[in-house]
Amino acid sequence: MISGKTTLIAHIGYPTESFKAPMIYNPWFDKKGIDAVVVPLGVKPEDYAAFLPLLFRMSNIRGALVTMPHKVTTMSLVHETTPTARIAGACNAVLLREDGTLLGDQFDGAGFVRGVERKGRSFRGARVLVSGAGGVGCAIAASIAAAGAAHISLFDLNTASVEGLAERLRAHYPQLTVSTGSNDPAGYDVVVNATPLGMKESDPLPFDVERIAPTTFVGEVVMKTEYTPLLKAAMARGCQVQVGTDMLFEMIPAYLEFFGFGTATAEELRESATLKY
Repeated sequence: MISGKTTLIAHIGYPTESFKAPMIYNPWFDKKGIDAVVVPLGVKPEDYAAFLPLLFRMSNIRGALVTMPHKVTTMSLVHETTPTARIAGACNAVLLREDGTLLGDQFDGAGFVRGVERKGRSFRGARVLVSGAGGVGCAIAASIAAAGAAHISLFDLNTASVEGLAERLRAHYPQLTVSTGSNDPAGYDVVVNATPLGMKESDPLPFDVERIAPTTFVGEVVMKTEYTPLLKAAMARGCQVQVGTDMLFEMIPAYLEFFGFGTATAEELRESATLKY
C-alpha cells in the first residue's frame, strides 16, 4: 500500500509499455516490508532535460532508474558521475544525495556480463560484436572490456556515437583491439543486440542470423518479449542465448545498494517477481 510516507523511485523512459523493473522491485519491497515503490514515468526526449531537475525537487523521492532514450543525456544533467558511467558515456541510475546533489551511475553492463558469465561463458580473450552504441550498448561494451575481452567490434548507424565509444575504450583498455563499421556476426564468440530492434513486430533482425555460428553466444537487451525474434532464430541455429530480463535481474542488487535498500540475490528477486509479457 502506497502511503504519504512511501519513498519513490522513478523509472524514466519513453515509451513505458515494455518496462519490467516495477514487477521485480515492487514485489521484493513488499516481501521485505520496505515502504518504497518504483513508478514508471513516460517522458519524451524533448521534455527530459527540463523534467529531471524538477523531479528531484520532490521531498519523497530517493532516486531514478533511467532507460531508453535518456541514458546518454542524463550524463549532463547530474552533478557527478562515477568512473563506470564516464567510460560508458551513459548512466542508468540517479541518486539524490543528502546535500541535494545528483549522482549518476551505470549498472547495465555489469548486469549483462554477470548474466552471461553465470551461464558458463567467459569473456576473457573473447571476440565480441556489440550492435548499438547508445546508453545500454556503451555500458555493455565497457563491462565486456573490463571482463577481459581481446577484441570488441562496435556497430551503430550513429557514427559519432560509435567512434566516441571506441576512443574511450582504447583510452581505458590499451591492450584491447577495437574495430568499428561492420555488423557481420561471423567469427565472433559473443554477439550482442543493444539496439531497440525487436521492440516492434515489423523490425528487421539486427544481424544476418545465417552468419552466426552455432557456437556463438547471443545476448539481447530488448525486454518486450522474453524470446525476441533474434533469440528464437539464434536458438534454432543451436546458439546459447541470454534474454533481456536476465541483465535486469543481475543488475538490481547493485541498484538496491546504490539507493540504500540493502541487497538481494538474483534468485531472491526471481522468486518474488510478477513479470508479465
